[in-house]
Amino acid sequence: MSAPAVSIRGFVNSGVLDLPAGTAVAEAVRRFDPALGERVAAGEAYVTDARGIEIGPAETLVSGAILRVVVRARRQGDADA
Repeated sequence: MSAPAVSIRGFVNSGVLDLPAGTAVAEAVRRFDPALGERVAAGEAYVTDARGIEIGPAETLVSGAILRVVVRARRQGDADA
């Protein structure tokens, strides 16, 4: 008999999500808002933890994680004019 699936609760911006244990940051953002998830994948946005420290999209979430998605003002590689 297999063990029941474990889920965790996480927070993305102002939303609450119940996610499978082992979910990556990028997947949590995508489930919260697919368009925002695409922006993270494209480097147009980044994710911070509750303290404001940037975390990578491949990081694994823990229960109660609080994520904030920040859209970059410029695309990476843009030079100051």
